[in-house]
Amino acid sequence: MDPALRQIAERIRAAAADNTMLRIRGGGTKDFYGEPPQGEPLSTTGLTGITSYEPSELVVTARAGTPLAELEAALAEKGQCLAFEPPRFGAAGTVGGMVAAGLSGPSRASVGSVRDYVLGATLVNGRGEVLTFGGQVMKNVAGYDVSRVLAGSLGVLGLVADVSLKVLPTAPAEATLEFACGQADALRLLNEWGGRPLPLNASVWRERDGVGVLSLRLRGAVAAVEAACAHLGGERQGNERTAAGWQSLRDQQHAWFGARGARDLWRLSVPQTAPVLKVDGTPLIEWHGGQRWYLAPPDQRPQLRAAARDAGGHATLFMPSDIHGQRVLGRFDALSPAVERIHRALMREFDPQSVFHRGRLYPAD
Repeated sequence: MDPALRQIAERIRAAAADNTMLRIRGGGTKDFYGEPPQGEPLSTTGLTGITSYEPSELVVTARAGTPLAELEAALAEKGQCLAFEPPRFGAAGTVGGMVAAGLSGPSRASVGSVRDYVLGATLVNGRGEVLTFGGQVMKNVAGYDVSRVLAGSLGVLGLVADVSLKVLPTAPAEATLEFACGQADALRLLNEWGGRPLPLNASVWRERDGVGVLSLRLRGAVAAVEAACAHLGGERQGNERTAAGWQSLRDQQHAWFGARGARDLWRLSVPQTAPVLKVDGTPLIEWHGGQRWYLAPPDQRPQLRAAARDAGGHATLFMPSDIHGQRVLGRFDALSPAVERIHRALMREFDPQSVFHRGRLYPAD
């Protein structure tokens, strides 16, 4: 065991003995996400570096404190990428934070989420034990696929020390088409296109100067992208200009998010086939209709949760308006009784002394 990992394990064992709560922290770019973090900081910044990369095998292993920008730069040199486009929220974002938050970018509906690309991981649990799950190949799975459970766990099960990820080649061709249409027409078109063999990669609908605009990104083989452009029509945009726009969506630097002001930012995850939701305000819609962002005052929180539930989905208070003031609890929809039993059983198994902040995902008992 290397010194940095040994030091972390010892710190966790000491915290368990002293009944001290720890909060795992990488670059701190996602501190806003989930319930407010509590406990003494336990930094992953000593765990850095890409420990294994086999471009021909499409597999990379990186330590938790490795800057996400460093990993993506190394992949780009070999013409490869993290296909799920993890949002960065800042230059300090780390690989461990990417996995713990489990967030994906504009292409998620077409290529899959963070969880789908996790092959294996090393975890330090609440006893200070160093555990290894999964491996570096897709078939190396036996029993419970714990490494994928870590994606989106926000550190309640332990500290992710390193992770092995499947990577993909960068698509040889890309094009963005724009269509002027209202929200209902955009959802209809996306559902229609989704049933065809088209190289759909990402989509976004929003209002621009009061006019609805649907942007559709195509990625794949040159012939497939060109054929889709000819078939779908719309107004083709220059890749250099649209690249910045898609990146701003990925990192939530888009002007739509910048207009939040004193309003809550909500993420509603619903079936792609869900119609226009009965919610005040005009959303920004991604993932071919499956992810719908809303800006709303705090008094609309019950309305948004009800709208998501009625559509067969769920709602997340992604960033409350009073994040720097009043402590806001209940960021995620409540779990069903059966799922909650599993959730709490996992926490007891991996962290019996409650060393890690159990309330990071849901308010603690």
